[in-house]
Parts: sequence; C-alpha cells; structure tokens
Amino acid sequence: MVDTKTPGDKTLSVPTKTLTLKPRVETGTVRQSFSHGRTKQVVVEKRGKRRVGGDAPAAETHAPEPAVAKAAAPAKAPIARAAPPAAPPRSNSGVVLRTLTEDERSARASALADAKVRDVEERRLAEAEAKRRNSKEGIEQAEREAAEARRKAEEERHRQDEEAKRKAELEAKKRFGEAEAKAATAARPAVPVARAPGIAADITDEDEGPRQIRRGPGGVARPAVPPKTTAKPAPAKQRGRLTLVTALNADDVRERSIASFRRRTQRLKGHQSNEPKEKLVREVIIPEAINIQELANRMSERAVDVIRLLMKQGAMYKITDVIDADTAQLIAEEMGHTVKRVAASDVEEGLFDIVDDSTDTEPRSPVVTVMGHVDHGKTSLLDALRHANVVSGEAGGITQHIGAYQVTSPESGKKITFIDTPGHAAFTAMRARGAKVTDIVVLVVAADDGVMPQTVEAINHAKAAKVPMIVAINKIDKPDAKPERVRTELLQHEVQVESLGGDVVDVEVSAKNKTNLDKLLEMIALQAELLDLKTNPSRPAEGTVIEAKLDRGRGPVATVLVQRGTLRVGDIIVAGAEMGRVRALINDQGVTIDEAGPSVPVEVLGFNGPPEAGDRLAVVDSEARARQVTSYRAHQKRENAAASISGMRGSLEQMMSQLKTSGRKDFPLIIKADVQGSLEAILGSLDKLGTDEVAARILHAGVGGISESDVTLAEGFNAAIIGFNVRAHKEAAAAAKRNGIEIRYYNIIYDLVDDVKKAMSGLLAPTLRETMLGNALILEVFNISKVGKVAGCRVTDGSVERGANVRLIRDNVVVHEGKLSTLKRFKDEVKEVQSGQECGMAFENYGDMRAGDIIECYRVETIQRSL
Repeated sequence: MVDTKTPGDKTLSVPTKTLTLKPRVETGTVRQSFSHGRTKQVVVEKRGKRRVGGDAPAAETHAPEPAVAKAAAPAKAPIARAAPPAAPPRSNSGVVLRTLTEDERSARASALADAKVRDVEERRLAEAEAKRRNSKEGIEQAEREAAEARRKAEEERHRQDEEAKRKAELEAKKRFGEAEAKAATAARPAVPVARAPGIAADITDEDEGPRQIRRGPGGVARPAVPPKTTAKPAPAKQRGRLTLVTALNADDVRERSIASFRRRTQRLKGHQSNEPKEKLVREVIIPEAINIQELANRMSERAVDVIRLLMKQGAMYKITDVIDADTAQLIAEEMGHTVKRVAASDVEEGLFDIVDDSTDTEPRSPVVTVMGHVDHGKTSLLDALRHANVVSGEAGGITQHIGAYQVTSPESGKKITFIDTPGHAAFTAMRARGAKVTDIVVLVVAADDGVMPQTVEAINHAKAAKVPMIVAINKIDKPDAKPERVRTELLQHEVQVESLGGDVVDVEVSAKNKTNLDKLLEMIALQAELLDLKTNPSRPAEGTVIEAKLDRGRGPVATVLVQRGTLRVGDIIVAGAEMGRVRALINDQGVTIDEAGPSVPVEVLGFNGPPEAGDRLAVVDSEARARQVTSYRAHQKRENAAASISGMRGSLEQMMSQLKTSGRKDFPLIIKADVQGSLEAILGSLDKLGTDEVAARILHAGVGGISESDVTLAEGFNAAIIGFNVRAHKEAAAAAKRNGIEIRYYNIIYDLVDDVKKAMSGLLAPTLRETMLGNALILEVFNISKVGKVAGCRVTDGSVERGANVRLIRDNVVVHEGKLSTLKRFKDEVKEVQSGQECGMAFENYGDMRAGDIIECYRVETIQRSL
C-alpha cells in the first residue's frame, strides 16, 4: 500500500501490485528403464541464463512506461486537468498513482526481457522436438516398409530361382542328358534382388550389415555409411552411472539386456518343448521303505506327479512321507518303469552256504559231539581219548563249559574233532549248539544209572539236527553195571541199537580202565566214511562260534569251529554283530598257528567285542562290507530288544494295574560270567525261578570281570552282584566295600542257583495258618465294676488259652473278632481251661456279650514260604 496526501490534507491508501520474477529453473520427470522390467521416475531440473535488463531491446520493454513517467510530475497540477492522450492513470477515487523508481523500472524491464527470451527458447525447443519425433517416426516407418519389401523380394527371388532351375534341368535333359543338366544348373547366374521403389539408399540389405542412422543438427536423421568389416559390428551398450545427459537421451533406442535375452530364449525353448518327448523307462530299485521324493528321483519323474497318482488312489501324502515297498512298486509300474525289490537283509547275501565246486573238494575230519546226562563220564571219556586230564580242572567235578578238541586215531592216523558239552540241565542251549555243528553224536549213558532226563534231551537234539548217533555205554567196570538195561530203556525213546536189530551203533566202554576206546574210534571213523565228508579248503572260511569270553589281557576271545574253507591270520571276519581282523589263532593244545582248515577248532583273537555263542562266522573281502553287515545286525538286535521291552512295559496305566493286581516283587541282580555259554545258562536258570509274586530282575549281564560301573549300577538299584568264575577289579572291590554292595563269587552253577532261590524266597509273603483250640458257651454275663462285662462260660470242646484269638458267634454269625483279655477260673487267673470246665472270659475293648453266644478260640501260625 502507498500513502498519498491530497490538497485537502486527506490521506489515501493506494494498492500496489507486487513485482514477481518467473523462476529460471524448469523441472520435469523422466522414467528410466532397467532390466527385468524395472523402471524408475527421476526429477530433472533445467536452469536458464539470467539476462541484464539494460541490454534488452526497446521493443521488449513494458508498454505502460510513458504513463509511469508522467506520474512523476508535481502533484500541484489539478487532478481533473489532463490531456486525453497523455492522461496519467488514476484510481477509482481520482487519486494519481505513485511514480516508479529507477530500480523498480530496471527490475521490471529485466523480468520482461527474461520472459521474452524464455518464451522464444521454449518455442524453438518445441519445434525441434516435434521435427525430431516426426523424423524418427518416418525413419521407423521406412524401415518397416523396407523390411516388408525385402521379404517379398526374397520370396519372389526364391520362386524365380526354383522355376529357372526346373526349366534349365528339363531343357538340359532334353538336349545333353543328365551330366550336362547338372553342369548347366551349377553355371546359372543368380537373379538380382529387386529393390522396392521409394526406399532410400541408406537402408541396406540384410547381407550388408546392420543399419546405422546418425542424427545431425536439429534432430534431422542422416544415413551413415557402415564400415567395411568382416564381422558384424554390434552397437555399443551404454554403461556407467545415470547422468542428466543420459536421462534426457532416454528416448533413444535402448538394447535388450542379457537377462531379457535369456528369458526370451527360455520362452522359445518352452514353446518348442511342447512336443511329446520319448518316455524313458528305468529300472527302479525299491527298498523296504522309501519316501516319495527319493522314489521320484529314482524314476526321473516329478514328485507332484507321484503325489497326484497317490491322490487318485485315495491316499493323501506329502513329499517327505515314507511309503512301503508294495505301494512304491505299484506307482513305478503305473508310470511304466520296471522294479527291482531289495531288502536290508540283502547285505548278508553271499556270506554263507556258497556251493563248492565238486572238483575242488577234499575229505575233511568228522566233527563229533559228546552228549549225555551229568556225571555219566563224558569228559572222562574224552580225557581217555586225548590222554589228558580235563576233569581235574573242572569245578565240582562237572563240566560247565563247552570244549572242542582234536584226537588222532591210532589205527588210521586220521584226526577227529570232539566237542564236549555240559550235562547239567541249565546248559540246554550249549547242547543244542553242539548238535547243530556236529556230524556225529556220541551219546554217553552210564551203565549203572540208565537213561536220565538230560539223556532224553540229548536224543531229541540229535534227532532235530538229523545226524547219526553212536551210543557209548560207559562205566561197564562197575559191579552194578547193567548194559542191557540201558539198551532196553533206549527203546522207549525210539533208539534201537544194532544188538536189538536196529541201526544205531552201540559200544560198551570204560573211561576209567580205557576199555574199548579203540573200538569207539573205529566206529566213528566208519560212520564218517559213510557220510563222505568233503569240502573246499581253499575258499574263504566259514564257521560257528562255540564259545566266547572277554580276557583281560587278550581282549575278546572266541572259540570257533571252522566248517568250510581255511581261516588265516589277517582275515577280516564277521560274527553276529561283531567284526574284526584275525590277530592270532590258537589250537586246542595252546599252540599259535597261522591258519586253520576245515573241522579245526581254534581260539580267534581280534574281535572288536565278544560275539554271541552260536553266531556264524564268515570271512569278508573288505572292512566296508564287514561294517555294513554288522551295522545291519546291530540295528536288528536293537529293534528286537526295544520291541520286547515295549511289549513288557505297556502303557503306564497297564503297569499300575499290574502292580495293583499282582503285587510282584523284583530281586535286582547284576551277573558277570567268564564265557557267553555260562552266562546264557545262568540267565535261563534264574528266569525259571520266577513266579507270579517274585522274580529275578537282571539289571546287567555280561562277560568279563566286575568293574566300577557295575558297582555304581548296583548302588543305584540296591542290587547284588554275582560273579561266576570271575573276580572284581581292585578299584571295583574297594568301591563295593565303601558303599556296602555285596559281591558273591561262584564257580558251580548249582550253588549260584540255590542261593538266589533262597534270597528270592525271603521276598515271598509268609503264609498264615489258623489252628482251632476250642469252643465255649456263654451261660451268664456279669457286670463287674472296674473290670467291665465278664462272661461266665463252659468250655464245650477243646481248650481255651489266655491271649488267644477269639470270635464271638451269635446265631451262626460272627459279630466280633479279637483277643481274650481275661481268663479266670473262680478267682484265679489261669493260662488254659480244658473242656467241660467253667470259667470267666473278658474281651479286649468289647463288651456286647449275651447269654447263649458261642466263643470260638484259635491260634494263628506264620509259615515261611519258599520257591
């Protein structure tokens, strides 16, 4: 606002317009394109040059300048007086406007000049852009038309070439024949390509390289002559950071990125791959269980297709689910593949029972197992044959281990392998093992004792093994020996000897006097000749583990009977879940040997752990194969143990209900034995001792000495430790003494079983037995002060004792059970009242007695039970 004074001293406010300058900066947006279809919007600023107002031409100055100059005249002139051409501008109220200053006029002139220059520049740029766009569209249109013309010309040229060739061939055939026709066809000139009319000369053919178009000033395109090069030059790809220049030139032709080119190639391949491919039929190996992903990989199929096929059959599966072999076979066959079924047990194929070539076999020694009842002289008979004294080393005079020996026949010079088995009832498994590996069974029966239970068991083992039997009637030197009685008793078990018209050989021998031992060896050799025992000694060895133990100095030791092939030092062996490399071989005489042939018993050192007695031994070619077999067997062993434990345990509710109903008590034990066979016999005997009320609970059973870990385990469960033919280590003995753990040592299985039986009997609840003493009839009831009610009774039968248990019977119903507190005859306390006498009785804490009631007196006896 501008304040102006009039002649009448009036102050008027004149509004003035604010002077502004157009910004010299122009802004705009440009969209950038990147690979994979990505774009980005960028803001671009353009600054113009600033021009000085004095330099502007007069034509560009603002028009109202004369009026502004007139307004600078003195204010004394009358307001209403002014010539019409040069009248100064007035406001609505008739007040003359203020004259502009020199600075304001120069600023306004400069702004007007800049605006004019800017308008001219903008018009020029717009025209250049329109011309460039038109020329670009024209060039593209021309290129499209040229390409179409070239295509049509190429088609026409091919058609003309084919037609000319055909005519030339026909004409040559008519005139010169086949050879001249080919020569004429080869010498025919090429037909020139007709160029479409209106096409500029700067547009080249396809064989002349790519077209290059350069732009001149003003955006006008002009053709560029391509360089004469042998290779086709590719336009350089713009690289580097984004700048203002590159952003303004974004409308130029941009090349495809490498990623875009690859995607296009893949799409083209995908369209071409729609053609049906040839089905690949594969042989699919299917184990016992396989997941869907693995099955699809083996068939080279998609897992989605496999799941779709399963869904059609009504089963929902995930890609990681495991299916059984039958389902996998159905799917593979449905998809057109062949199936080969395999199992985890296939790792054992080829280990045993490989048929030998009949041309490579040689005779081998027979394996004879000596069986019979305990104390019938089996070991004594073998000692007489071997000229040894094994009996003296046996604890208690009985055999508790299985033994293997070789004896040379004095007549034929051939070797015979004998296996000595225990005769005690606990060693059933040992006898069965001996019968399985044998060729001939020698049944030893004492002439003075006859057929006993273990004799019958030995007969059954021999029949199950389907091996011939020879009966040796021992102890014929005793006065009460009755060999005929033995032959007769054997008939009851379907064993008919030759002397009674049968086919079983019997020999009367005396181990003590060494009578008829040569005849027994002769019969064994004869029976072996009839069996025609042959094997191939050069093949890898096979055998059976007869016994195994853990020696503190030598480690795991296994007694092995080699049945086929030859076992050598350094062989990699597998027996059960254990493997190893043979470090040493020791024969029955304790001599170290380098190899053991068929039918030779040896001790084998080198196992990783003691194998189970009865396991079959085999030699494998590599440690990898041995690990594969042992890992499979160990897995099977763990699964069987877990199944048996889970079957015994059941659910928690079942366990609680069993405890409530049965109330069975456990007798915890830790058992360590010298060999596997003895441990097996002990466990079997203790298992038979169990009843519904008490049973032996074996926390741990193993082969070897008693260690500190055994003592720690026994301390946790308050268990007893039993050592059979083993001793505790020094540290273990000290720990057991310090913690109060009992360790018992045994060397005879009878004593071990009897002691455990007595200890388990102590856990049995005692039996309560009632003994009737007599009855008394209540005649009158007296109420005595300071004593209470006293019944006057007459003893009708038996006797009544003070302190005995009594029942009060009223109308044949027991109304009270308790004890007598007082028994008097007249005024004296007595211990007993006989039948027919009268007495006074009082009950403990009970006084409801009536005349006519009957008092029954009895005594309770506690009887200790035993297994």
